[in-house]
Amino acid sequence: MVEQIESLVRTIVEPLIDHPEEFKIEVHDSEEFMEYHLILHPDDIGRIIGKKGRVIRAIRTIVYSVRMRDQKRSRIVIADDLDQEDESTVE
Repeated sequence: MVEQIESLVRTIVEPLIDHPEEFKIEVHDSEEFMEYHLILHPDDIGRIIGKKGRVIRAIRTIVYSVRMRDQKRSRIVIADDLDQEDESTVE
C-alpha cells in the first residue's frame, strides 16, 4: 500500500514542479497516519502549495481519501529546510 500511495503522489507532483530530480518522498509511520514528507527544491514549494493552498489541499484530499480496510490514513507533509542559516551575517 505504501508503494502505491507513493507512486500516486509522484504521479501528481512531478508534472507540477521544475526540479523533479530533487523531489524525494520520505515515509514516516505515526500512531494515526502514514505520513509522506515531500522534500522539494525551494523554488517548487510554492508551486505545490498553490494560490491560497489550493493545490496542496487537492493533493491531500486525493491521498487522504485512499484507504484500504484496516490500514492507516495517509497524510502529506511538505518538508521545509528551515535549518539553513544565513552566513552573510557572520563577521
